[in-house]
Amino acid sequence: MADFDLTQVSERIRIESAFVDDLRTEIGRVIVGQNYMVERLLIGLLASGHILLEGVPGLAKTLTVSSLARAIGGGFQRIQFTPDLLPADLLGTLIYNQQKGSFSIKKGPLFTNIVLADEINRSPAKVQSALLESMQERQITIGDTTFPLEEPFLVLATQNPIEQEGTYPLPEAQVDRFMLKIKVDYPTREEELQIMRRMARTKASTKVRTVVQPEKILSARLVLNELYMDERVENYIVDLVLATRDPARFNLPDLVPLIDYGASPRATINLNLGARAHAFLTHRAYVTPEDVRSVAMDVLRHRVTVTYEAEAEEMEAETIVQNILDTIEVP
Repeated sequence: MADFDLTQVSERIRIESAFVDDLRTEIGRVIVGQNYMVERLLIGLLASGHILLEGVPGLAKTLTVSSLARAIGGGFQRIQFTPDLLPADLLGTLIYNQQKGSFSIKKGPLFTNIVLADEINRSPAKVQSALLESMQERQITIGDTTFPLEEPFLVLATQNPIEQEGTYPLPEAQVDRFMLKIKVDYPTREEELQIMRRMARTKASTKVRTVVQPEKILSARLVLNELYMDERVENYIVDLVLATRDPARFNLPDLVPLIDYGASPRATINLNLGARAHAFLTHRAYVTPEDVRSVAMDVLRHRVTVTYEAEAEEMEAETIVQNILDTIEVP
């Protein structure tokens, strides 16, 4: 790419990404710490990718997601997934009007911008598939009518890693539809102290101002396509994904008996988009290998299926991905 072009794109990125700092500041007024989770939510928002959040209860997942929705001036719906939930409870349904002798459509809670699907693995497969279809197609069909979902449309689903009784684990094919799977961790001691001082009140303030409009997010998504990515970075992305499928080819023969299935082409696409969004968040007009590495674990950890042998050795997918990241040469 010519220097002149890069200069032009750099200027556009600087202007288009100015809202990022305002968003982070506004969310930081309510949320203490959890910078990693906030950054990943912004990557999902910019790259139009849904996110699976895993963490114990009480780590401010719901508050962070609702704060993000308010900060971008978008609609927000929290849906608590339970074993008795029906697809119509998400999508909506046809209601018969006796007086008029006709059906009218009542839209469900998925008709919004940001959806928090709380404990998605608590509901049966038909409910999960109804949600995942709307995630993939970005449209909902009720009766004979199909409605496109308003953009930006982002699904953030949570799973509790501890209590697995009475749950319906998401099949691999459905988990693959999530761009990122992030693990939400406990705050540090200093953050815990701040949380206590700020929130240990009979009425703590969680009010968030709207600092950016949804249209700005859609505009920023278009700019992501203009970021410069060198061919060596593209090849690095492809090598990382291929190494999950054929580790022996990349000098990782020890991983062969541990991997059942490697990452799909969705991983390649999402690594590219995630790296672009990460560069955008740092106001850069080009993508570096470090951008790729920063999102690689979150893109790949749920796409690598381990064998029974790996489970017997207590080898998790994350360890395998880390092995690949440590071995593949960085351009």
